Amino acid sequence: MTVLIQIVDSALASAVERSGPHLVCRPGCTQCCHGVFAISQQDADRLRTGLELLTASDPGRANRLRDRVAASLARLAPSFPGNSSTGILTTDDEATAAFEDFANDEPCPVLDPESGTCDLYQYRPILCRTFGPPARTEEGHLAHCELCYSDASTDEIAACELDPAVAEHVAESAAAFDAAHNLNGETLIAYSLRSNRLA
Repeated sequence: MTVLIQIVDSALASAVERSGPHLVCRPGCTQCCHGVFAISQQDADRLRTGLELLTASDPGRANRLRDRVAASLARLAPSFPGNSSTGILTTDDEATAAFEDFANDEPCPVLDPESGTCDLYQYRPILCRTFGPPARTEEGHLAHCELCYSDASTDEIAACELDPAVAEHVAESAAAFDAAHNLNGETLIAYSLRSNRLA
């Protein structure tokens, strides 16, 4: 898992350097911290590790995070397009379509609303680590944070692209993790922290 994070962080650092002033992401900018998204079991495990360590170093902060997780789950549960017992998202066509419009305004429970920063920043999911710079979608389009690159040309945006090989590394690492731990499926941040190893 450490090797994957090194690969991802190195690719991100390169994209950030090439982006210069076009990339305006900064602490306190939380637009990308609203709306749910699927995470791998490997991401979920990393988050739980982070929560364990936060509990040891700052129990009050960890408890506030847990309160936000509980509140988020209460809002998500009624229309969660998956198995609410396991937290695993369903992948049939109907559930996939439902997920497109699901909880698009839900704040991430790991986001501290007072500071506008992530309480588990070092343990955040891969998508959180790579969001901002231009990256290829599954359809092959180049997408980036809508708050960034506002005055960049198409060529300038393309020159800042996150290394496309990152997606392959992420997929391979997630598949190896799932196989090693007999896991499958994707979940959400709130569900991954609901059944953390601290109970």
